[in-house]
Amino acid sequence: MAQDLVLDSRTDSAKSWAWWLYVAHAVSFFFTLGLFSFIPLILNYVKRPETEGTFVHSHHGWQIRSFWWYVVWMALGWILFATIIGILFAWVIWVAAWVWKAYRLIRGFIALNNNEPV
Repeated sequence: MAQDLVLDSRTDSAKSWAWWLYVAHAVSFFFTLGLFSFIPLILNYVKRPETEGTFVHSHHGWQIRSFWWYVVWMALGWILFATIIGILFAWVIWVAAWVWKAYRLIRGFIALNNNEPV
């Protein structure tokens, strides 16, 4: 069972880093709509190789993919916003992207706290 998993010091340190990166992504996301998420993203790329072979590795990939897909959907919203017809659709895309990113942060954070991969 994942809750009974004993973490070694390497995994414990990696989990701590991933936890703080979730927090940094969330703070940036909720207060700046992700404008400063590139900072924890860079740290995700730097720390991910150190977690190879642990459940934490999946969390770095999860955060990285969440960032880039959020950027894609927000950019698509801006492209649509530039057209008169697309203004309504842009808002729908932005809200959907925000809800999706919030879900990914919460789901990943819960899985990390349960010592589970995502």
